[in-house]
Amino acid sequence: MPSHKIYFKNTTAEQLAARLELPVNQKPIAYALFAHCFTCNKNLTAVRNISRSLNLNGIAVLRFDFTGLGESEGDFADTNFSSNVQDLVSAAKFLEENYQAPSLLVGHSLGGAAVIAAAEYLSSVKAVATIGAPFDPSHVSHLFAAGIEEIKEEGIANVQIGGRPFTVKKQFLEDIKEANLTTNLENFNRALLIMHSPQDMTVEVENAAKIYSAAKHPKSFVTLDGADHLLTNKEDSQYAGEVIGTWAKRYLDIQPKEILKPEKTVAVRLAGEGYTTEVMVRHHHLTADEPASVGGNDFGPGPYELVAAGLGACTVMTLKMYARRKKWDLQEVTVHLDHFKDYKEDAQNTDNPKSKIDYFHRIIDIKGNLDEKQIARLLEVADRCPVHRSLHSEVKTETILKH
Repeated sequence: MPSHKIYFKNTTAEQLAARLELPVNQKPIAYALFAHCFTCNKNLTAVRNISRSLNLNGIAVLRFDFTGLGESEGDFADTNFSSNVQDLVSAAKFLEENYQAPSLLVGHSLGGAAVIAAAEYLSSVKAVATIGAPFDPSHVSHLFAAGIEEIKEEGIANVQIGGRPFTVKKQFLEDIKEANLTTNLENFNRALLIMHSPQDMTVEVENAAKIYSAAKHPKSFVTLDGADHLLTNKEDSQYAGEVIGTWAKRYLDIQPKEILKPEKTVAVRLAGEGYTTEVMVRHHHLTADEPASVGGNDFGPGPYELVAAGLGACTVMTLKMYARRKKWDLQEVTVHLDHFKDYKEDAQNTDNPKSKIDYFHRIIDIKGNLDEKQIARLLEVADRCPVHRSLHSEVKTETILKH
């Protein structure tokens, strides 16, 4: 299933732009809605990283631009906290009518406050996760404090938020002043995960303490120690996504997984910037990437490292199977591997790039009550593991373009 760029209408018939990210090789076990931070958009790096992590956990994610932001229609000056909540309800309605009602809400910053408020109107939601969320939505007014007096006196003002110009009207100030999460949290009957950095200089971590105190169980807090408010360090947003994905599955009504057809054992997808790649092997997930030195995020092993890992895994499994059949006391086997390209014969023909071949350097560490003859036999068997034999055999790859 590919990702989809989609559009849906808000309550005032304006078109909102969204991206629906689906797991690469299975029907989603659940659907999530993502609410981005104040004046941000759906394509923020942190949003994409968190969505990718949820996809790897089998959860589809609809991330969209609030009215007047990103690619969505509407005037930002006419929006407020209440309209953000309404946009979330509209997004949930779209999912319910076209795919499946969302059971997970994820909100960043003011979006975190919005998902807490929106949950009241969405009976399908079982779990809510917030990241750097303010306890009081009016907290965001400090971002344009210099223009507040003008807004109150003139009813409108042009302000700078994050280095960008925005028009803010008096109705926005009045709306966030009236918003009260205490009431929402008192009646909150969903699982709640609160994530916040102690070093957050935009929304202080004390906000997380207030949300946690007001909420009822089941509730959890996870610190994002060292992260900034926007999770600009990619490792921080990836970590947040991994935690949310694992936590949420405890509370979602998960149906048996359905693998997409045609069935393939492995599915791999790369989307967005960089080389960070989703890898699904049956129902197991991992991330592949390139090192930072070549432009990657280093979120996972590279392609040749995965090949080396496959050779290592096959080696230890083959030795275990052989020793078990022989009833030998093989207690532990560890394989260390490296891959490189080198000349076939002592650096001859250095001007010919084809004179280099692939080398997998393998060191095998065997522990157990084994004599020298048994150890020598195990080393012979290592060279007969199926992956080893495949690497030394003729291999054909058939490539078909999907229409």
